[in-house]
Amino acid sequence: MLKVDQIKVPVTDSHENVKQAVSKKLKIKTSDINDFSVIKRSVDARKKPDLYFVYSVSVTLDKALEKKLLQRFSKDNNIHEYLPKTYAMPQAPAFKSRPIVIGAGPAGLFAAYIFALNNLNPIVFERGKAVDDRTADILKFWETGVLDTTSNVQFGEGGAGTFSDGKLNTLVNDKLGRNKFVLETFVKFGANSNILYDYKPHIGTDVLKTVIKNMRNEIISLGGEFHFNCPVEDFIIENNRVSGVIADNKRYLSDSIVLAIGHSARDTFKKLHEQGFYMEAKDFAVGFRIEHPQSMISHSMYGEKYDLLEPAPYKLATNLENKRGVYSFCMCPGGYVVNSSSEENRLVVNGMSYSKRDSSNANSAIVVSVGAREFDKADPLSGIAYQRSIESKAFELCNGLIPQQLYGDFKENRLTSSYGEFSSVTKGNTGFGLLSEIFSQEINQSIIDAMGTFGTKIKGFDRDDAILSGVESRTSSPVRITRDESFQSNYPGLYPCGEGAGYAGGITSAAMDGIKVAEAVIANNMN
Repeated sequence: MLKVDQIKVPVTDSHENVKQAVSKKLKIKTSDINDFSVIKRSVDARKKPDLYFVYSVSVTLDKALEKKLLQRFSKDNNIHEYLPKTYAMPQAPAFKSRPIVIGAGPAGLFAAYIFALNNLNPIVFERGKAVDDRTADILKFWETGVLDTTSNVQFGEGGAGTFSDGKLNTLVNDKLGRNKFVLETFVKFGANSNILYDYKPHIGTDVLKTVIKNMRNEIISLGGEFHFNCPVEDFIIENNRVSGVIADNKRYLSDSIVLAIGHSARDTFKKLHEQGFYMEAKDFAVGFRIEHPQSMISHSMYGEKYDLLEPAPYKLATNLENKRGVYSFCMCPGGYVVNSSSEENRLVVNGMSYSKRDSSNANSAIVVSVGAREFDKADPLSGIAYQRSIESKAFELCNGLIPQQLYGDFKENRLTSSYGEFSSVTKGNTGFGLLSEIFSQEINQSIIDAMGTFGTKIKGFDRDDAILSGVESRTSSPVRITRDESFQSNYPGLYPCGEGAGYAGGITSAAMDGIKVAEAVIANNMN
């Protein structure tokens, strides 16, 4: 099998045109190609208004022809022998006790899935509700403002990423094929197959909910067990190791407990700290959601023929003289700003897109790195206290409504009275407030300084009527629960995992960490 990179074709060309371009590159007939598939596809908009897809493809030919072509193109860096990454499923022995998984986000679900595929009958505890019931609670909250603190955008089956954009891009090095396995699993359970090759794949909140439900049902069919509305209340520690949990006033004993609680399980972080589990405060980032017309973003990224492509994403970052990093986070093309609160009298926003990404606005978080200048990192829970302080301020600004301000008014510390040339698209009610009152002057100025830089990269990004919404505070976990080389905490038997434990930063990386931890559990039970 050969891998051929840098196959460029106009975005309007069909799949067959890609195959023809490959045969032309290799100087062979299309009939010589026994098998052909796309490995990766990205957009090249450097010669606007002309737009191109750039493909990497795998090609299977007769062995003799493959050998001949490798010799002919030995100096062409875009033609290689190709050995696709195939995930090697671990083979588990019989366990003494069923593994327990705490949390049904991507890390927990994939850990449970690996266990289920090995006939280990995992038990999954999730403090929130199953995804359909959870969705009903979230819609009610967006419409009425009545918050269920156990069933919301942060808590429930699928985790916080379910109500985002279903973005699946990751920077994690994937030498063992875990990323490919995650994507293939999502496709198996209902995602579009284009996530297997798109450069910035996404599923969309609407489709992701179905994928998660199908995955849960498969785990159950393989012997797994789910307990919703069932937070873990305590950890059983005996002989200096974790031997089980208490949930729903019952004791569940296990030698292997995966802790995949997500970044907002603040009560669990506190419980773990009180029981002597090692953890540390870590840096994260805070800021605001910003909205622009999606047409403006797409035109800037793709040129006048932007409507030939899906709504354009962007990624922006800069380092300031004050040693702050400022960057865009969780960019949602054709998306919505959503009220993502999980605690009474505190307010958090996030971004969300459906699979079609068809709202009129683009949004992303513009966030500033925070750490020792904001909270005492000697206290593992100090980052949580800082998050809560800014979320309380955001709630108070508009009495629980999402506080918004036009960017031009934010710069002048002036209350906004109306939108400019476009309006906000949100899930949850909004009001106008002075967002500058949430953060320190240094953080506010960092956002302003970065916006000036971003405006030179995307024309109109720093326009005065860009809409800011506050507050984005849950970009990543504020703590890291330490684990050793065997992936266990200082009390053996507990395996911190995923984004909440500080080892991932999105759906895909969390899922991959769940797989990695499940592998460690299996390996440790072989000893």
